Amino acid sequence: MHFTVITPTHNRREYLAEAVASVRATVSAPLDFSFEHLICENACTDATASYLREATLEPGAPLRVWSQPELLRAGPARNLLIGHDAPAGTWIVPLDDDDLLLQRALFHYAQQIRQHPSRPWLVADFLRVDQDRRYLPDDDYYAWQFDSPTDMLRAIFRAEHFIQGNVCYSRELFNSVSGYDEQIEMAEDLDLYVRFLLAGHLPVICPHISHLHRFHDSNVSIGVDADKHAQDLRVIYDKYAGQLGELGIERP
Repeated sequence: MHFTVITPTHNRREYLAEAVASVRATVSAPLDFSFEHLICENACTDATASYLREATLEPGAPLRVWSQPELLRAGPARNLLIGHDAPAGTWIVPLDDDDLLLQRALFHYAQQIRQHPSRPWLVADFLRVDQDRRYLPDDDYYAWQFDSPTDMLRAIFRAEHFIQGNVCYSRELFNSVSGYDEQIEMAEDLDLYVRFLLAGHLPVICPHISHLHRFHDSNVSIGVDADKHAQDLRVIYDKYAGQLGELGIERP
């Protein structure tokens, strides 16, 4: 079993080193699996590129960097990493450049994959911390168990449930739905997961914490309130209105 952690980064040098270190701290024992970290150095103008040149030489799990001279959105950057460098049979784990993967996250994903060999994607809980990694009480994310993909889709478009980078999915599933939509401006990750569900794949709900999601002054999601989230949901809904309508799911 092999895992590929993917991270697009743009001018986040102050946080990126901790993200890289968190992946390298992964402990796989007693399971036998390998892992690597792929980073898209996405038109950075700070010290990120020089840091990554040094980081690739450090001991530990392989760290491979793709330098992108023109700034890409997160979706195209992730497609680039997966399309160019991720092995065919790998399991993909997205990690933002300011977040921290927990030391046993990949181990627990591997356990669940072994227990559910026919299920191509998994969802876990995550915790929120501030810019100094201090835990933010009462702000955890917890995944819900649904009876069917339709039930999960209905909750998503009612704004009752959402999914961020707390997932692990097979490259085979990713390829089957054609990857991230490179035209969508926001919520490209949720758009991908909607297509997983429309293809009939309900995720395995994992009983572990995947990562620490850091809140700080330059989060991409700053300003995304309930109204903006509803607007993003409508953009996604309209792409799949025919299929969603047939399932009895109403437009948000």
